[in-house]
Amino acid sequence: MNTKYSLVITTADSVKQAQFIANALLSQRLAACVQTNQIKSYYTWDNEVQESDEHILLIKCREEDFNKIEECIKEHHSYEIPEIIMIPIMKGSLDYIEWMHKVTKK
Repeated sequence: MNTKYSLVITTADSVKQAQFIANALLSQRLAACVQTNQIKSYYTWDNEVQESDEHILLIKCREEDFNKIEECIKEHHSYEIPEIIMIPIMKGSLDYIEWMHKVTKK
């Protein structure tokens, strides 16, 4: 199995939006698993420091699906510029990686 896997991170402004994005990714088999959690974000926007309650999504996926994942997030997102970053999974439990492979297989 030569497929490479990654963790894609994004945030959403509500539980409803996070759930919608997670379900869209899972139903298209673009993600093996999506975890969400409420967070507090601090960032600069329009030259001012901002503070927001958000929901982070941790998306376990195939690297090759990044462009489709990005499209899906942007399609269902309310932000002008949503955070969408990918971190390669360098190592992982073989059983977990095999499971990811199985559930994201097209």
